[in-house]
Amino acid sequence: MMENSPAKIPIHEFLPHRAPMLMVDHIDEISSEHVVCSFEIREDNLFLREGVLQESGLIENMAQTCSSIVGQTYYAEDYNPEVDERVVGFISGIKTLDIYVLPKLGACLKTEAVLVSRYDGEDYSICTMRVQAQAEDVCCASAEINLFLKKT
Repeated sequence: MMENSPAKIPIHEFLPHRAPMLMVDHIDEISSEHVVCSFEIREDNLFLREGVLQESGLIENMAQTCSSIVGQTYYAEDYNPEVDERVVGFISGIKTLDIYVLPKLGACLKTEAVLVSRYDGEDYSICTMRVQAQAEDVCCASAEINLFLKKT
């Protein structure tokens, strides 16, 4: 695991998502309990309507940010994003969700998540995360979500 790396880390090293469902561009910081990711809202985004990122896109961005913490334990340096899918994950529950403002086309989301709890089985992980997404220093949304990740 990388502890608070100063360089931007390609998200492909930590998540199985690919375009058009990839909602994170880079990992800016990551440790075993904390992550900060960045994502630029582009015109071709599936969740963009009339120049505004919809609630579902904001939630997906937050979930992918969260899953990178647990996802990093499934991926190694020998990972090949063209042929390798080591984990499948999904939101198993949203405990709380507050959406304050929807970010617009061109905005850069900075999404920060903190691990609250984690249970690891033989080939799966269940975790609870607190997450907050901001655009231009304005809080867009905050949530506490549960994720389920399973080795494939």
